[in-house]
Amino acid sequence: QVHLVESGGGLAQAGGSLRLACAASGRTFSSLAMGWFRQAPGKEREFVAAVSRSGSLTYYADFVKGRFTISRNNAENTVYLQMDSLKLEDTAVYYCAADELQLLSTRPRHWGKGTLVTVSS
Repeated sequence: QVHLVESGGGLAQAGGSLRLACAASGRTFSSLAMGWFRQAPGKEREFVAAVSRSGSLTYYADFVKGRFTISRNNAENTVYLQMDSLKLEDTAVYYCAADELQLLSTRPRHWGKGTLVTVSS
């Protein structure tokens, strides 16, 4: 069983930055495709960003392109989400997700419990 623990959420001002981290255990980290989803109040969970097992491929939702960067450190078993130029609409619970695949599926098998990001004006 893959265990995912998010950290780094909190309060940020619009235009500011936050860095989320997700530590994984239970599987060889380099065998996992990793990614981030988010769920805003009253809305469905949506895809944010993902990175392939090797880290060579990344992909993003259109609404975060140019503002968010996903990366992974296989030696530390951790995936990161650097969030810059934050907007009020980025307020959400951010979930780490993983699959034992080269690329993250649209319905990942493994999920963290989430970390809350609140962006204020």
